[in-house]
Amino acid sequence: MKQQLCAMAFGIALVCGGVSTSFAADTDMSAAKSEQPVTDTWITTKVKSELATTDGISSMDIAVTTKNGLVTLSGQVNSKAQVQKAVAVAKAVKGVQKVDSAALSSRD
Repeated sequence: MKQQLCAMAFGIALVCGGVSTSFAADTDMSAAKSEQPVTDTWITTKVKSELATTDGISSMDIAVTTKNGLVTLSGQVNSKAQVQKAVAVAKAVKGVQKVDSAALSSRD
């Protein structure tokens, strides 16, 4: 019985020791590099947020991507007015250099 408890304690110690080591290794983020600048990620998130809170726009139908400040809107909305409104909302976000809405169409 004592040997079983010692074996279980040893096994738990090995498992827990491995977990803490792997977490310690993961905390060094200096080598990790993103291909997408933080500003592009922030712009995409902000545009999506603004579209979601704007009356008259079905934001679930609009996909947003950003590369070097160029925001691309794609999808299909109900009207040309919604396309224009979505473009205006995107242009108003800080950091947006240009908005490409060629892939955003309307059903009317």
